[in-house]
Amino acid sequence: MDTLALRPWSPADLPLLHAANTPEMTAHLNGPESEEEILARHERYLRLQRDGEARMFAIADESGTPLGSIGRWKVEGSAGPSWETGWFVLPAAQGRRVAARALSLLVAEAREHHEGRKLLLAFPAVDNPASNAVCRRGGFELVGVATERFRGADLTVNEWALDLTATPRAT
Repeated sequence: MDTLALRPWSPADLPLLHAANTPEMTAHLNGPESEEEILARHERYLRLQRDGEARMFAIADESGTPLGSIGRWKVEGSAGPSWETGWFVLPAAQGRRVAARALSLLVAEAREHHEGRKLLLAFPAVDNPASNAVCRRGGFELVGVATERFRGADLTVNEWALDLTATPRAT
């Protein structure tokens, strides 16, 4: 199994967002974004990271090839100040546990730098079995289901939570 690394999101990572903006990759997110939305997302990643409001990463293999993205950003959750996480893995890298391994790296980083925010939250669509399995395997607890407006349509998501201050479970 190849080694993964999380490297900070950079201006050069815009093509990664374009590569993930296909109907197949966004099927559980109410479809692709417009070019303007992709550019705004990229700028938001850079700004939030620069301002200390988020930690955004490209997931890279041992050769430095980007396989996807993962990050965490500050939110005000029902349990107070929390982090939210989200990720994607490009089709060529799917089926190799890249998302699960990247989430494990992100959780370790978040435990070390949680900034007093106890929870890491994830909100995969209820009809996204792969991302829900990543949460389950990652030690998250299913705490609810919600329907929200996302990209102009209703999206029903599972709410998963991980206590960053708890002792990590043995895997």
